[in-house]
Amino acid sequence: MEQPTPEDRAIAILIVEDNDTDFIVFERAYKECGATNPLIRCKTGDEAVAYVNRRGEYSDPARAPRPKLIVLDLNLPGTDGRDVLHLIKSDARLRRIPVVVLSTSHTDEDIHATYAAGANSYVAKPSDFQAFFSAVKTLMEYWVNTAELPWNGDPPSHAHAYRFDSVK
Repeated sequence: MEQPTPEDRAIAILIVEDNDTDFIVFERAYKECGATNPLIRCKTGDEAVAYVNRRGEYSDPARAPRPKLIVLDLNLPGTDGRDVLHLIKSDARLRRIPVVVLSTSHTDEDIHATYAAGANSYVAKPSDFQAFFSAVKTLMEYWVNTAELPWNGDPPSHAHAYRFDSVK
């Protein structure tokens, strides 16, 4: 059996979040889960599209490994998160990457539309700091410590499931 490439082993999370405070909360909750894998941030939808498609400054796979999980805000500057989700899930190279929507929107319309577009989970951001931290920590404990994730993007000749590194 062919062995995974170094890129296959680079189990990274891409978070697409324009709000610095929300990103800091996310990062702290992620670290509390014991995860040691790279956390990559894009601040706009346009940047996220460039990243996943390896365009511009992200053209080098060593600098921009395909994420094993994408956490996506909906209300982004530039290309909206809804459009980013649609682009990811309509691309055969990317559609297997799980996408978790983490948004301030609590509307049924957004929830239904994102699941219809292929989101794997939807979490409405609580307005209370502690509740938000707890929600992110619970979400990441599932995706980091419990879920088995498929290989991502550019399929190798073999398929592997991946788990995030953790200290637990």
